[in-house]
Amino acid sequence: MSVITTQRHGDVLVIISDNPPVNALGQAVRAGLAAGIAEAAGDDAIKAVVIRCEGRTFFAGADITEFGKPPVGPSLPEVVDAIEQCRKPVVAAIHGTALGGGLEVALGCHYRIAIGSAKLGLPEVKLGLLPGAGGTQRLPRVTGVADALNMIVSGNPVTASRALEIGLVDRIASADSLAEEAIAFAREVAGAAGHPVSSLRTDRIAEAANHPQVFDKFVAENSRKLQGFDAPKACIEAVRAAVELPFEQGIKLERELFLKLVSGTQSRAMRHLFFAERQAAKIDGIPADTPLIPITRVGILGAGTMGGGIAMNFLSAGLPVTLVEREQAALDRGVATIRKNYERTAARGRMTMEQVEQAMGLLTSTLDYEDLADCDLVIEAVFELMEIKKEVFRRLDGLVKPGAILASNTSYLNIDEMAAETTRPEAVVGLHFFSPANIMRLLEVVRGAKTSPSVLKTVMGLAKTIGKIAVVSGVCPGFIGNRMLSPRQSEAQKLLLEGATPWEVDAALTEFGFPMGPFQMADLAGLDLGWTAEGSTSSTIREVLCERGRRGQKTGQGFYDYDENRRGSPSPETEAIIADFAARSGRAQRKFSGDEIRERLLYPMINEGAKILEEGMAQRASDIDIVWLNGYGWPAFTGGPMFWADTIGLKTVLDGLARHADALGQDFIVSSLLKGKAEAGESFN
Repeated sequence: MSVITTQRHGDVLVIISDNPPVNALGQAVRAGLAAGIAEAAGDDAIKAVVIRCEGRTFFAGADITEFGKPPVGPSLPEVVDAIEQCRKPVVAAIHGTALGGGLEVALGCHYRIAIGSAKLGLPEVKLGLLPGAGGTQRLPRVTGVADALNMIVSGNPVTASRALEIGLVDRIASADSLAEEAIAFAREVAGAAGHPVSSLRTDRIAEAANHPQVFDKFVAENSRKLQGFDAPKACIEAVRAAVELPFEQGIKLERELFLKLVSGTQSRAMRHLFFAERQAAKIDGIPADTPLIPITRVGILGAGTMGGGIAMNFLSAGLPVTLVEREQAALDRGVATIRKNYERTAARGRMTMEQVEQAMGLLTSTLDYEDLADCDLVIEAVFELMEIKKEVFRRLDGLVKPGAILASNTSYLNIDEMAAETTRPEAVVGLHFFSPANIMRLLEVVRGAKTSPSVLKTVMGLAKTIGKIAVVSGVCPGFIGNRMLSPRQSEAQKLLLEGATPWEVDAALTEFGFPMGPFQMADLAGLDLGWTAEGSTSSTIREVLCERGRRGQKTGQGFYDYDENRRGSPSPETEAIIADFAARSGRAQRKFSGDEIRERLLYPMINEGAKILEEGMAQRASDIDIVWLNGYGWPAFTGGPMFWADTIGLKTVLDGLARHADALGQDFIVSSLLKGKAEAGESFN
């Protein structure tokens, strides 16, 4: 059956795409669209055309599986041009999403009608690309430069109502009569003397032509978000061309920029992450017919920062939550924080007060453990000490109903030890949320030795329901993320004793693309996490900083000194403390280049990632990339640690580890997987 068919409704030809799941604009679809337009053009009885899609969405983008393969015509730019050049009015009937090439097809149409729930966008920048079928040239001409810049550079879609406001759609249709209303609209405009042609319009770009500083202003306002990324800068350059150059020249520049990006490392890295995120949801060794466990109520033990944040995920998804604490004051604080977080979100316009009340209405707060008895999933978020965790699991096992899942929010501890305290080890799983839990997208799902397939499949599905990106980890200290963080932190501390300053170490990582370095991160989290004055022995730099009241941003002093706006600057006191430790360590002091610091911090991480793969603690190298991208701020344009290692060459990493062997110490063991792949010229991904 053809993916494109045509239907005649009197004098209107309807071109219909049926290419599940998202009507991607592959070669067969493109050829079918071109043929449909040619059919309409060659038939005098046809006065207007409608392009619409079956299934759940309008064209949701190009077929990215075609990237890197020899092109087969017609190209998408040729199809969009053919639509636009049709002398008969063409109406795009949009439902679901019109994304990327899909929106470019719609921009080639003379008119656009959409249902209220539709979303329209050009998300190519998220794959390290720019719209390559005229989107950077037509969208500014239709919506104006400010809205076009926002859409193209952010990659975020707009709602149908917003699209109507900015002139991107002409009408909103009823969800159950889009096809009929589109045909009526086409018939209505068929008799018009002329039709809007996006590429010929200049009315919406006139203001930017007279005030070109709009581009400099946009760059200045978004400089932090754009730092390190090639694609957003190319997008801005292309939109500027729409204002300053004739359409044909602008299209030529758009194509040149697109081809440069698509063949570059950054786009390859970001396309890798696109597929890696989808791959992470697939669990090895679980049959497709494995039954799910119904989850209708979630219990959370602990109303602190983590417990409250975890609760918000489920409340926002419409799942009732029972929140348990030991003391009323702590419970009240936790509930108040949840409400405050929701109200702050509402104040920013991201939810209504009615939605705030709906979410809060699903929350039951209690001091009684027994209230967890009927929950289908209970997550403990108590203090990170094994003895406390074991006691919690013994108690939960005795009171929570049979068949319910028991989960730990541990970031480091052994799930199997907790499971061994219960009579249902198959129902125990690790759910490592990242702080702040209501915002961070990553969820490490820790698969215990006895965790059942149903439990694992259920929590992976639930992760999607609450908007998380879940990655499965085996049981090992620190799982995937924190296990790889450990050697980085260890090397950062060593570097301080060898002559590097905290700000030099941090700068080496921020120059690489991280939002912050290890010492900036420590100051933000608080240096006194896990530290007590009674137990302090002045044996580490961190302990001495804490003893002197330098506990991070919250006290105005940590590794850095902070002003009233929490801007950090190098601290002479910290330098003196480090110098004292360095002198006592007897280590030679010297200067370090940024490259050397990066090698010392990042190569041991790659090595640890290879060990994780060797041991089967991660299912695939790309899962490790997803963890570090979403949980630790690894720069997306490098594709994650394992993809980056592939990019620079595993032999480069292996040689670097050999070069730094003395500094890494005699206990450092090079992964046999890394060594084998490097020597064979292979890669992780």
